[in-house]
Amino acid sequence: MGRGDRRTLKGKTFVGSFGNARPARTKIDITGTAKEKAPKAEKKAPAKKATKKKAKTE
Repeated sequence: MGRGDRRTLKGKTFVGSFGNARPARTKIDITGTAKEKAPKAEKKAPAKKATKKKAKTE
């Protein structure tokens, strides 16, 4: 069970083949990014500040 064994991960990386122990990358893995896969967070509107009304003095 070493570098020459094609049934193990170590052997597959040495030989350069793919299979159950070392699956090949899919198109989504190659082209997709973490941002595209993650769900988008909804942006919340900024909270409105309470303002005091000035009383008119005349």
